[in-house]
Amino acid sequence: MTRPLDPGDPEGFRAERELDVLIPTRNRPAELAVTLSGLAAQPGPAGFGVVVSDQSDAGPGWAEPAAATMVRALRHRGHPVLLTRRLPRRGLAEHRAYLLSRSRARYVLSVDDDVWLEPGAVDRMLTALRRLGCGFVGNAVHGLSYAADVRPETHAYYEEWVGPPAPERIRPGTPEWNRASIHPAANLLHVTERLGLAPGEWRAYKVSWIGGCVLYDRAKLVSAGGFDFWSRVGERHQGEDVAAQLAVLERYGGAGVVPSGAYHLETPTTVTDRDVEAWQVVLEES
Repeated sequence: MTRPLDPGDPEGFRAERELDVLIPTRNRPAELAVTLSGLAAQPGPAGFGVVVSDQSDAGPGWAEPAAATMVRALRHRGHPVLLTRRLPRRGLAEHRAYLLSRSRARYVLSVDDDVWLEPGAVDRMLTALRRLGCGFVGNAVHGLSYAADVRPETHAYYEEWVGPPAPERIRPGTPEWNRASIHPAANLLHVTERLGLAPGEWRAYKVSWIGGCVLYDRAKLVSAGGFDFWSRVGERHQGEDVAAQLAVLERYGGAGVVPSGAYHLETPTTVTDRDVEAWQVVLEES
């Protein structure tokens, strides 16, 4: 039988690191183990921290043997890991706001609990964000069950940045909003294959928002409001990441990065009560 898992010290965790990874989770112990395994296999940077906040209906997913082993593997490789419970549930935005408050790192990588990152993905995103100097970069997630489903009509929405990303005010109904069409299924994977990038080469492209795997400059995210709107959108919402990213885009700019090393596990959502689009509420207020 596996031994009890030390959840870690919240105050000791909040150190001046370069990077923390923030993972919200609920009722997904197997998927969480896969997500943690991708982080444990990253070749660098050494010492990034990981915060897992669980809102499962029963016991925390990180206490299950497979996930607990990956937590121990991360710690064995020199990564501080903080394990928390955030109950009662107050919605996705509040959960992300809580995770953000656990970190003092220069950069924070928000990863959903159903995403596997290939080795080198984290280092590539960090390199891109340092070089571009914008508010965030992201790896849109690939759905590999769609690998044979080529949708060329979506490829036209791929447009690369020439130079650093500029701030953009993006709203529904504008041509820029349609950039999100490049991210469903395996569309971005097909675009990347067409580019024929050399090993180690990457490109930054224009986005409206990215789901699943986004690396923020933490100070810029906080300056743009972070997820502090959580109390205004109620508990039954989605699109909280869209709301935060639109605010960061308007102030600091942002970009997607190819190749993306993020892969969606394609499991059913655990957020079934989502009657409100958080980004819509926030935009209407502003």
